[in-house]
Amino acid sequence: MTPSYDDLPKHPALGLPHSWGLLDPEVGTLSRTTRADVRDAAQAVTSGEAVSLNLSLGLIDPPLFGRPAPRHSVHAADRNTFEDLLDQFNPQAASQWDGFRHVRAREAGFYGGVTDLDAVGPDRLSIERFAERGITGRGVLLDVAGWLKACGAAWDPMAGDVVDADTLSEVARAQGVELRTGDILCIRLGWVAAYRALSAQQRADPIVERRFSGVRSDEATARFLWDSGVAAVVTDNPAVESAPGNREDGSLHRRLLPMLGVVMGELFDLDLLAVRCAERQRYHFLFVAAPLPVPAGLSSPANAMAIL
Repeated sequence: MTPSYDDLPKHPALGLPHSWGLLDPEVGTLSRTTRADVRDAAQAVTSGEAVSLNLSLGLIDPPLFGRPAPRHSVHAADRNTFEDLLDQFNPQAASQWDGFRHVRAREAGFYGGVTDLDAVGPDRLSIERFAERGITGRGVLLDVAGWLKACGAAWDPMAGDVVDADTLSEVARAQGVELRTGDILCIRLGWVAAYRALSAQQRADPIVERRFSGVRSDEATARFLWDSGVAAVVTDNPAVESAPGNREDGSLHRRLLPMLGVVMGELFDLDLLAVRCAERQRYHFLFVAAPLPVPAGLSSPANAMAIL
C-alpha cells in the first residue's frame, strides 16, 4: 500500500519527501490509474460531447519565458499534395505536459534520483513513456475562479495570489466532488480567460509572465495532491504554481516532478469545460490525452479532451 505523504521517506540532503521506488519510475503517479479506473470513467459519458482542452498554438503571443514562437509554413510535396512544416516548435508554447526531464531537484537529480541523463540514455524519464501509456481516466474539474466569483471574493488571476490546499478542498465540497485515486485533477484559476481579454500591447508586457496567480507551493499542497491520489494535476495558468512565489513556500515544481513523480500540465483551456460542468452540475468526465512520443522528450503539447 502506498504510504501517506507524512510517511514518505525524505531525501537526506533536501529534507523533501519523495516517492522514489514506490511508483513506476518512468510514469510516476500516472501508474495510479488502473484499467478499471479508465473503464469506470468511460461509464460517466452521457452526452458524448467532446470538449477540447487545448489552446491554439498561436494564442500565447509572444510566447512566455523567452520561448520561441512556432513558425508554420506549407510546402508542395508535388503538384497536388501539400504538407505542413513547423520550425522552432517548442512543445511548451501552449497547453502542455511537463515530463520528468523538465525539472531537477538540484544535486538530488531528476525523478528517481537520476543525476546524469546522458548516462541513462534517451529512454529513461522520456515523455515517450507518458505517450505509450496515455493519460486517460476520470477527470475532475475544480472551478476555483468560478467558485470565488460566486462567493463574491476578490480574485485576480494575474495578481500573483495563491490558492491553498484548504481552498481546493472547499471548492471540491461545494461542487459535490470527492477525489479518487487515479483522477486527473483540473484546476481552473481563470488565467486563460484573463489573458484572452488582454490587448496585443498588454500581452507583450513582461509582467504577464512574471506575475500570475496559482496554486500555493507549500508542503500542504504537496500533501493534498499526494494523499488525494491524483494521477496528474493540470491548471489553466502558466505554471500550476504562482509567480513570483516566495522562498518560504518553495517550488511546487520541485516538490511534485522530481521528488513525488506527480505529473503536471499547464495552460490548459478549461473555460468551456467549466461552463458545461456548471450546466450539468457534474464536475467529473472522461479525460483523454495523448502526449507526443518524442524520444528523450521533456515536454509535450497537451493534446487533451474532456468527454462528457
